[in-house]
Amino acid sequence: MAAEQGRERDGLVSGIKFDVVTLHETWMELVFPRQRGHAHSVLGKWTPSTTGDRLKYRVWAALGVPIIAILYPLALVGFATRFYTRRIDSGVTRIGAVGVLVLGVVVWGGLTALARIRFGAAAEGFYAVAAASVTAVVASLLAYGFLRLDGRPVTVVFAYPFATTAVFLPPVVAALYSPTVANAVLPRSFDLAVWFLDTVAPPSLATFLRSQYDLEGVAYVIMWFAVAVPLGWLLGLVVTLADVVRPTGDEDAVDS
Repeated sequence: MAAEQGRERDGLVSGIKFDVVTLHETWMELVFPRQRGHAHSVLGKWTPSTTGDRLKYRVWAALGVPIIAILYPLALVGFATRFYTRRIDSGVTRIGAVGVLVLGVVVWGGLTALARIRFGAAAEGFYAVAAASVTAVVASLLAYGFLRLDGRPVTVVFAYPFATTAVFLPPVVAALYSPTVANAVLPRSFDLAVWFLDTVAPPSLATFLRSQYDLEGVAYVIMWFAVAVPLGWLLGLVVTLADVVRPTGDEDAVDS
């Protein structure tokens, strides 16, 4: 048991060392040639030969240390996010756009049908579930469509935000039609908005938002859409950072 734990610890340390070195070499390669992964190449890793180049090399290397200290925790989040998004993506790829649509309609349509039986066609509960269903299905299809388009920028800018929208918006949309859901969702949303305006937003922006908008009704939907989109961008960026540090397939090279 102790030997196995020791191997796991050594593997973890080796993985962290590999990631940090790769990040720093990537940082160095922004200015200097042949830095990342060239230590064992035919040409070898470029090293400065003049006093001026050595000074610039050391200064740039030192500047990279605090930046790597900030980026590496984000890369770890990216590794975890990439792990789950890969599995979701592989499942979505197998069923295709029609499968996504059918699955969404079956799941959310089933919930809407149950809501109609439970609440009746004119009841608030039915409208709440129906509105949430439409929001979730449309956002999921948009996320799938942009994910299938070629290019990482499209994936980061559009696919991830619509995926997070499919998660965050349905409960808020449902809250507009159901006081029961509203009592569970909207007070926490209000507290989050107050915290953001008091602690994160610049005073000028906080003053403008408070004077121009009341947080009620559809404003909650706009608020959570404004949360979901940047969160999607952040997730897309940390996955991109994880791919820079350890591209697909490099995990096995580190472990071996």
